[in-house]
Amino acid sequence: MGPERADGSGVGWADALRERLFEQRTVLVRGELTDVLASETGAALMTLDALGDSRITVQLDVTGGGLDAAFSVMDVIDLLGVPVEVRCVGRAEGPGVGILAVGSHRVVAPHARIRLVDPSASAAGRASELGAWAAQHRAHLDAFHRRLADAVRRPVAEVADDCARGRYLSAEEALRYGLADEVAGPHGVIRAHRPRPLGFPEGS
Repeated sequence: MGPERADGSGVGWADALRERLFEQRTVLVRGELTDVLASETGAALMTLDALGDSRITVQLDVTGGGLDAAFSVMDVIDLLGVPVEVRCVGRAEGPGVGILAVGSHRVVAPHARIRLVDPSASAAGRASELGAWAAQHRAHLDAFHRRLADAVRRPVAEVADDCARGRYLSAEEALRYGLADEVAGPHGVIRAHRPRPLGFPEGS
């Protein structure tokens, strides 16, 4: 039987876990990055920002989702007044990679799976409406590629090509790519990544 609230109502284990993590200034982001999950994540981050000045940790295990949802969370992280450490403990695929990329400090587990891939999208309607939708989607995708490229300090064209190909990255490859700052060792040992030089590479 699960724990109970003060008013006697039952609390599921998943909710109890989230509450305990929230008390430790940790936000759990798991599953498909839907608009609902993005909204809940943004609200949790903003609440923790208002409650204190210490670092917030995001535990990330995202299997995909939409660009709008990703931008929603990324924008909140960008605007917070406290540092946000993002820890990828499972997967970061598609738009979820954006959340990892914008963290003030990014840690990946040794067996984390990172996939740079453009999200699939579809729409229905009249030809004129579909044309407008396609242009808007392309603009969002281009903005996502630019934001990733800015975070990893690589040319936009390279990042866009990797996303188009659905490139997979191991933890060590994510470190070299610039999507991670550290790889968590098997016994809690952290191996730091030497920071990239300031400025964008030539040809960006």
